[in-house]
Amino acid sequence: MHLLAITTLYISAVSFGTLIFQFIDKFFPDPLVDFYGVSFTGPLRWAIASLVIVFPAYVWFSWFLAKDVALHSEKRELKIRKWLFYFTLFIAAVAIIGDLVALIYNFLGGDLSVRFILKILTILFIAASVFGYYLWNLRVERMASRDPRMRWFVFGVMAVVSVSTLYGFFVVGSPFAERMRRFDERRVQDLQNIQWQIVSYWQTKERLPENLDNLRDDISGYVVPRDPESGGAYEYRALAPMKFELCATFETENIQTDKALPRAVPAVSYGASGLGLSENWAHGVGRTCFERTIDPDFYPPLEKRLKPRQ
Repeated sequence: MHLLAITTLYISAVSFGTLIFQFIDKFFPDPLVDFYGVSFTGPLRWAIASLVIVFPAYVWFSWFLAKDVALHSEKRELKIRKWLFYFTLFIAAVAIIGDLVALIYNFLGGDLSVRFILKILTILFIAASVFGYYLWNLRVERMASRDPRMRWFVFGVMAVVSVSTLYGFFVVGSPFAERMRRFDERRVQDLQNIQWQIVSYWQTKERLPENLDNLRDDISGYVVPRDPESGGAYEYRALAPMKFELCATFETENIQTDKALPRAVPAVSYGASGLGLSENWAHGVGRTCFERTIDPDFYPPLEKRLKPRQ
């Protein structure tokens, strides 16, 4: 039981820290750190899921053990209990010291952003709370609920964790909204896939396909993807000899807000993988079309590209 209590404590502390860090990253973006863009929804979901299950388990284990020790005072001398408590004090003390060292180090390096200060305070709050609670447990022989000051401290920490977790649900959005967002991500991936198949088709035949069915290749096994939700075909239209557009209907919006940072990516050399990262696939809700023009200097026909240099 003591081992379970300490294990759930560590998981809860890390999850709470992750939760607050994601809040800070979202509301206080830093262009020096987030140059390549940041996705906070994944870590945020993991933190919320862990806190919803693990933190109540920790509270119950701690209450049960504290009540048991209060009824059987000799259990205060259990070696496993003392060893785990002292080890937890050690971890918390190391976290506090490391936190202060990081503060001074980054201060000397010129990093005084609000985002950094808030993360330092978050770690300090978690480590100091754990250190104070377990140091009190080693020194006092009564339950925290029977000590006026400690009772308010415990309830305060529980309230902070609970409110932060509930707020996380609003930040991450409903499961239905998340599912719609994932459908839209799949649509963008499909359009990227189709786009490069069109470019490859043009490089091979020096003309655009008349329709998406022309991209089907029985040898390679390529089949044009369809909308993952409705099963309908994506829209394609050739606008000029080297210009075309792809259209899809989206359920969510991925256009960045004023507070969001531009998602910058490094330049990718010709022929390298991941070329789609540097393209603009911003869309709103509803039907959205993306125009693309093939530049023969970047994407020359295969005969010219394979022709040996004189």
